[in-house]
Parts: sequence; C-alpha cells; structure tokens
Amino acid sequence: MRAGLTFAGIGVALCCVGVAGLGAWNVQLVTQAAGPVRETAEGFLRQVTAGDTDGAYERLCSDARSRWSELGFTSWVRTPPVVRDYEIVDVSVATRAGRPYGTVTVRLTRDSGSTEERDLSVVREEDGWRVCGDPY
Repeated sequence: MRAGLTFAGIGVALCCVGVAGLGAWNVQLVTQAAGPVRETAEGFLRQVTAGDTDGAYERLCSDARSRWSELGFTSWVRTPPVVRDYEIVDVSVATRAGRPYGTVTVRLTRDSGSTEERDLSVVREEDGWRVCGDPY
C-alpha cells in the first residue's frame, strides 16, 4: 500500500511539472510573438495608407491571396472611402493547437472622416507573419 501511494505521488508530481513546463513554454511563445505581430500589421497598414497595394498584397497570408487576386485586392482597397490613417489600439497573441496567432485591433480613419475599429488576424506561416482573413 505504501509503495503504491509513493508511486502515485511521484506520478502526480511529474504531471504537475509537465503542465507547468508546457504553460511556461506557451507564455514564452506568446510573449515573443507580440512584437512581430504588431510589426506585420503596422507594415501592412502603412502600405495600404500609402497606396502601395502591391506591397500590402504580399503581406497577406496564402489563404487570403487564394481568395483575392492582386487586381481584386487593389480595387477593394481603392474603393471609396479609402483608408487614410490608422491607429493600433491593441495587440493580443494566443496559441491554438500549439501554434501562435495574433489579433490586432486598429482604428481606421477613412478619407470621408469616419472612423471605425477593425480586427486584423495575423498568422504565422513558413516565411513569417502574415495578415489573414479580410483585413477590413
């Protein structure tokens, strides 16, 4: 009986160490990703507001590029009221199935003067971070 309880106690202790290690790994992964997620969104929005639709298109994830042709994306971005300014309000990073992803909340200012808040999804692909989904 005593041996069984000892082995059970050791098993529980090992599980706790494993869970703590996994949690620390996730926190480290998320913390390290916040800067690149913000930089990716910032670069994308800077190109959109400057009218560099080719550069902005290159920052889209492969899924978004499969749904939008470069010409379609350019037409969409240039359809009034176009985005003239932006402000990054919040950056959050989480993991799903062990893979990091980010959400960047931005306040867009259109050339009509109206403002709106949107969420940009940012995902990690083989060659770096990319804006994914319909950006706005």
